Amino acid sequence: MEEIKKKVEEIVNKVKNDGDFANKFKSNPVEAVESVIGMDLPDDQINNVVEMVKAKVNVDNGIVGKIKGLFNK
Repeated sequence: MEEIKKKVEEIVNKVKNDGDFANKFKSNPVEAVESVIGMDLPDDQINNVVEMVKAKVNVDNGIVGKIKGLFNK
């Protein structure tokens, strides 16, 4: 499980910092995740990783947006 958490963090960082990868993740998240993981996992496991990444990116973006909003008032 710890390995998966590390990979999720790695993918989240790539989504945030690499525009090309972010676009790839948006258009084909399974392929994007597999390219980082470097192995073919069963669909249910890949889909779980995709959902974890989406949740993490949405939470982080939501928090950043709220913080920026506080300082722009």
